[in-house]
Amino acid sequence: MLHTAQGPRRLEVELRWQQGRLLVIYGPSGAGKTTLLRLVAGLLKPDTGFIEVEGETWLDTQRRFELPTRCRSIGFVFQDFALFPHLTVRQQLEYALPDPRNKTIVAELLSLMELEELQHRRPALLSGGQQQRVALARAIARRPRLLLLDEPLSALDDDMRNKLQDYILMAHRHYGLTTLLVSHHLPEVLRLADEAVLLEEGKITGQGSPTALFPANVVTGTIIAIDRSDVACTVVIESAQGITKLTVGPAEAPVWQVGQSVNLSISPRNPGP
Repeated sequence: MLHTAQGPRRLEVELRWQQGRLLVIYGPSGAGKTTLLRLVAGLLKPDTGFIEVEGETWLDTQRRFELPTRCRSIGFVFQDFALFPHLTVRQQLEYALPDPRNKTIVAELLSLMELEELQHRRPALLSGGQQQRVALARAIARRPRLLLLDEPLSALDDDMRNKLQDYILMAHRHYGLTTLLVSHHLPEVLRLADEAVLLEEGKITGQGSPTALFPANVVTGTIIAIDRSDVACTVVIESAQGITKLTVGPAEAPVWQVGQSVNLSISPRNPGP
């Protein structure tokens, strides 16, 4: 059961997706996105359910079988990073290794995630973006069958969010991961997803490619800043989807004003800011 602002709702979900693809669960707050992720991880127990990953059963309530979380081949990245405060960056990754004797992937991840110069620092000395890179690298160090990402970029500003999206895509493709990402940020869905699921009030209301599921999305925003120059004009727009930066030519600049309300059409063909 989900406890939403509209009252209790039952989470009833049935879905499957192919190994090696990045599936994004998209929907408003309270839709059941994080609950679904925690059920897959074994951190919550459903009333009834069945979970199978690459032919291995993780949950079958009909047979009263439940594989413990520690036995599920998952990497989990939480919203709050959940790093160990007393361990250095390198030690965080080494702690996650399924075989402590084989540390080859640690050096590889430090290089891939551009953490080599930070490897001897503890979390208190890292920025939010750096901590999130460490959390992602630590989850991958487990060599998981399934990588679970629970809105891992929601606490970051838009510039850092875009950079971290690059790291997620790079790691997903480099290691051939099967990834389940929870997000309520549509531009993120359009940029990252091989496939998307729309979850509303505990039920799937759509599933498919981002292009098919979100052919075009128009949102209303407010201009909060304008940076004019002789060659271009950068307009910063705040909407329910976050902060969007647009660059227009100087001929268009006079029509933009701070405080002006504008409509944005976000298309999967051009999902960047």
